[in-house]
Amino acid sequence: MTAFEQAEQYINEIPRFAGKNTVEDTSRLLTIAGCDRLPFPVIHVAGTNGKGSVCACLASILKESGRRVGIFTSPHLVDIRERIRIDDEMISENRFTEVFREVQVLAEEGKKEGLSHPSFFEYLFLMAMIYFRDEKPDAVILETGLGGRLDATNSIKHPALCVITEIGFDHMQYLGNTLEEIAGEKAGIIKKGVPVIFPDRRPETTRVLVNRAKEIGSRAVLLEKSNILDINTGNKNIDFSLHTGYYNYIGLSLHMVALYQVENASLAVLAAEELNREGYLIGEEAIRKGLLGAYWPGRMEEVQPGIFLDGAHNEDGIEALLATVKVIPCRGERKLLFGVVADKQYEKMIKRIAESGLFTEIAVTTLSSDRSASLTELSKLWRQYELPCRFYEDAGEAFGWLLAGRKEADVIYVAGSLYLIGQIKSLKRRTPDDRF
Repeated sequence: MTAFEQAEQYINEIPRFAGKNTVEDTSRLLTIAGCDRLPFPVIHVAGTNGKGSVCACLASILKESGRRVGIFTSPHLVDIRERIRIDDEMISENRFTEVFREVQVLAEEGKKEGLSHPSFFEYLFLMAMIYFRDEKPDAVILETGLGGRLDATNSIKHPALCVITEIGFDHMQYLGNTLEEIAGEKAGIIKKGVPVIFPDRRPETTRVLVNRAKEIGSRAVLLEKSNILDINTGNKNIDFSLHTGYYNYIGLSLHMVALYQVENASLAVLAAEELNREGYLIGEEAIRKGLLGAYWPGRMEEVQPGIFLDGAHNEDGIEALLATVKVIPCRGERKLLFGVVADKQYEKMIKRIAESGLFTEIAVTTLSSDRSASLTELSKLWRQYELPCRFYEDAGEAFGWLLAGRKEADVIYVAGSLYLIGQIKSLKRRTPDDRF
């Protein structure tokens, strides 16, 4: 086993012996590591859906403006190193191992001060910040892991900018059972004197965010539906116009097919606009080129002609998925591979899919994770609907069944969990193209 594999194994075993710590404890560890006074601006991104896509779009814009950008996101799909990147490059296995060891030493130092061992997410976050400390990128984009107020990334006390994406029902056991409660947790990243950008999606969440910004002394920048105009889809691109206070009307294109990415890209443009106000000089051309070149895997990603992987993993995500499926041309039949983790409201997800009438065949599978919903529970729910479903314990076998029955004009979608997307991407890596 290589040093990198040993490090990865240790991190994967952390949940067995360490739990979540306070933001203050993580902040103290950052101070010990010399990461408390950062020489680069930090953009902090929270939300329910779209966080990773906003990070990817903004990173691409900043890169086109001539900047090196550090990015910390989660979860990973195939390789744990996906979480820590500079521009388009994952941290190398050697550097991963080096910063892993530095956090080991850091954890021992913290133990002397009475601090508990970092959790899985905290450990990787500390590794990322040490890596960025050493690499000195021009900017860093941090995606929260869960919530906001109590998230390890909230230990960064002075970000340059905060972005909160769409807020919906997810992780209710941690964040609350109402949209207002969930929005309150996300609003925990808002800082005094730091602009916060978010979409005006739902009155109840907008009200919470606006009130929190006002209370704490942060300028709220809202993306209104009326700001986005003239959406056109075709040829695997989306064209649209965005009206902003700084750039006025700007015509933009995405090399993506998911309609929900228009809002995420627009939030990234508003973030660039705010950075421009702070003197970061991001021109319209960098925005156009950055968005056109933006890529985020596992979000309506066409991995092969007619095979799409989408990480929709809650009710809002499924709703957004279905809206895009309706506009993607299909001369044959639509087929779906579905798997989900047990702590999601999957009965509502299944209901939306079933009632859409978009799929003629559905393969339902469990995930290679102890968090997976059981096939017994899933089959009980799916069998309420008159749909041609088949049930599999193995995702590869389920996907193979869909492929075997696929005609040239058919389109296959994979959705329900990012774990499932990762499994299918791993399968594709191991399988010759002519058999996938």
